[in-house]
Amino acid sequence: MLPLSRPRRIVGVSLKMYYDLQNTLSYVRGVYQLDGEAWNARVDLFVIPDFVTLMESARILESSHVMLGAQDTFWEDNGAYTGEVSPLVLQQAGAKIVEIGHAERRAMFGETDDWVAKKAGAAARNGLIPLVCIGEKTYHNIASAAVGMAVEECRPQVSSVLAAVPDDVEVILAYEPVWAIGASKPANPDHVVNVTKELRRMTSNRNGVTRIIYGGSAGPGTFATIAEGVDGLFLGRFAHDINNLKRVIEEVGEA
Repeated sequence: MLPLSRPRRIVGVSLKMYYDLQNTLSYVRGVYQLDGEAWNARVDLFVIPDFVTLMESARILESSHVMLGAQDTFWEDNGAYTGEVSPLVLQQAGAKIVEIGHAERRAMFGETDDWVAKKAGAAARNGLIPLVCIGEKTYHNIASAAVGMAVEECRPQVSSVLAAVPDDVEVILAYEPVWAIGASKPANPDHVVNVTKELRRMTSNRNGVTRIIYGGSAGPGTFATIAEGVDGLFLGRFAHDINNLKRVIEEVGEA
């Protein structure tokens, strides 16, 4: 059974590794300028820059409601883990959200559902909100079959994370069909709505807030077509133009 009330809406952007240091900070300053508009629209706003700019980004956003995120974390707080980033340190640096399990990391670095779940647990343990990316790899032409196959592919991704985090902590699930990432347009709206409704059923017994957002070539015009299933959008390259991010905040607030 789906919950009668829905969580507060949320919009955010990950900068991946597109920008250099100065351009990253310039973009974060641009996000800061949208804080009032997002707040008035009752939309939570987040931005996820690279690790190196986290502390300066935190300083820029300190007086705002904008939530700062990190692009990954490790599952241990400290130790001999060369090159990894501690969730404790991320929390101390000012991060509120940690993106975990993006399709690029699963594909390029071999991240498994088990790794993603352990990272989500570590994030929650340190007071960070796990933003867990989930989604099916395979595109199916037959709509009726595509939804069921997508749900079954996502099910172990969701269940492993929910088993690893306390029942009362906030979790954000970013539904991103792998085949839609980097595409010219988002996934079919009916597909997104039907899949995300099933994802919400999977999380309906939790006591903590679970927000479901859509990513995968999302941009202006996307939210209104899928609002029935999701609580917001996770943006990528279409939000590199800060005006597009502004438009999305307006659209999410109005829908």
